[in-house]
Amino acid sequence: MVKREVLLLLGGNVGDPVVTLGQAERLLGVRAGQVLARSRDHWTLPWGFTDDRLFLNRALLLSTSMAPDELLGEVLAIETTLGRRRTAGVRYGARTIDIDVLLMAGSVVNTLGLQVPHPRMHERTFALAPAADIAPGWVHPLQGRTVLQLLNDLQQRPVGA
Repeated sequence: MVKREVLLLLGGNVGDPVVTLGQAERLLGVRAGQVLARSRDHWTLPWGFTDDRLFLNRALLLSTSMAPDELLGEVLAIETTLGRRRTAGVRYGARTIDIDVLLMAGSVVNTLGLQVPHPRMHERTFALAPAADIAPGWVHPLQGRTVLQLLNDLQQRPVGA
C-alpha cells in the first residue's frame, strides 16, 4: 500500500468545538491513518454567513494509504458520527464539524465529490493559518506557491480586495 500525506482542515462552531475536533482527530487516527502533526487552535469569525459563535479551526497532517475517494468517504462518515447534518441548498452555516481535504502531497484530484487542492483554500485565512503551522512549505500545485506564501498574500491584501 502506498502511503501519502494529506493536509486536512477541521472546523466547527456548534456544541463544544474543542471536544468535537478532538474526537474527530482521534477518529481520523483510528479510521483513516496516522496523525503526524496538529496545528494550534485558531478561533475565527464565520465565513460566508453571520453567526454569534466563533469557529474553531485546526489543521492535521495525516499519513494514509487510502485512495482519495475512500478518504473522502471516511471523512464524511466521521462528520456524520460527530453530528454533522447537511441541509440541501445550504452551503455555509453553523455546524458541529467540517473536515476539508486541503492538499494531498502535491497531487491534484478532480472527481465528482472531491477537488484537491481544495478550490477555495488559497482565499481563506482560516484555512491557511492553521495549515501554515504544520505545513508552511507545502506547495499548492495549481497556485505554485507555498502555504505560507499564500497566507502572506492574503494578509497583505487591502481590506475589501
